[in-house]
Amino acid sequence: MSHPLFTTPFGARSTAAEVLSGVGLSGRRAVVTGGASGIGRETARVLGAAGAEVTIGVRDLAAGIRAAEEIAPASGPGSVRTALLDLADQRSVRAFTDAWQGPLHILVLNAGVMATPLQRTREGWEMQFATNHLGHFALATGLHGALASAHGARVVAVSSVGHVNGDVLFDDINFERRPYDPWAAYSQSKTANVLFTVEAARRWAPDLITVNALNPGRITSTRLGRHIGDISNSPASFDATSTDVSWKSIEQGAATSALLAASPLVEGVTGRYFEDCDEAGPHRPGIRRGVAAHALDPDHAARLWQLSTDLLTETGTGVEAATA
Repeated sequence: MSHPLFTTPFGARSTAAEVLSGVGLSGRRAVVTGGASGIGRETARVLGAAGAEVTIGVRDLAAGIRAAEEIAPASGPGSVRTALLDLADQRSVRAFTDAWQGPLHILVLNAGVMATPLQRTREGWEMQFATNHLGHFALATGLHGALASAHGARVVAVSSVGHVNGDVLFDDINFERRPYDPWAAYSQSKTANVLFTVEAARRWAPDLITVNALNPGRITSTRLGRHIGDISNSPASFDATSTDVSWKSIEQGAATSALLAASPLVEGVTGRYFEDCDEAGPHRPGIRRGVAAHALDPDHAARLWQLSTDLLTETGTGVEAATA
C-alpha cells in the first residue's frame, strides 16, 4: 500500500444519516442488494432520504415490499421500490440485469450469507461463494453498461473483517476435495469481494466508475449470523470480547456504505478498502482490523475475475461485453 490512507471527518460511531447529512441525490438511481433488512435496509433508507430513486433487490419479494413501504414515508413517495433478486440463482440475476433500463449511479453489493451449512447451487457451486461473490459479480458486470452511462457511478462491495482469515481457495473453491469448513468458505467469499473491487477499479476507470470495498463492523441485530446460533459458536478470531472490531448499531454499520455510495468526500476514490469511514491500513497478525495483503493482490484479482467469467460463461448467463 504505497499511497497515503484516505480519511474523513467521520468514524466508527457515525451513522449513515450523519454521513449523508446535507447531501442531495435527486436524479440519482441506486440499487441496494439485501435491502429488506439490516444495514442494507438502512443504506437504502438514507439514500432515498437524500433524494435517490432506490431499488432494493431481494430474495423474498413480500419482505422487500413491506420494507419499501416502511422506508418510503421517511424518504419520499416513490423513492424506494422492490425487485426480485436471488443472488444464488444466476437466472434471477440475469433477469434483473436484463430488465434494468437507463443509467445506474449507485450499486451497493450488500447482501450476504455467513457460515452456512454446506449447500450448493444448481450449478454445484458452494453457496457462500456463489451468493456473496458470484451473484454480485454477475450483477455488477451485467449492469456495467448502465453504470458506465451514468458518467461517474459508484460501486460499493460490503466485505468483512473475516476476509483476513483466508485467501480464495483457487485449487478447490467449491470444497469438492477438501472437508467443508463454513468459516473458510465465508472468508474466501469476503476476500473475493475485495479482490473484485481491485480488478473492477482497474478495468472500469476509463468508464469513470469507482469501486470500493468495506468492513461495516460487527453489527448487532441483523440476520447475517442466523446460521451460527449463539455467537459463542463462532471461531475465536470472531470472539465477541475482541476490541479490534467495532461493535455497531445498524445505523452506524451502514455509515461506511453510505459514505462510499454517495458522499462527495470520496469523489474519485477507487480500488480501496474502508472501515469506520476511513481507508483501512494493512492488516497486522492478531489484530482484527485492516486489509489483508492477499485481498489486494492484483494477480489474484485478475485470476478471480477470469475464473468468475468462465464460471458464468459455462452457465450461459455471462455478459461478455461487461467482463471484457
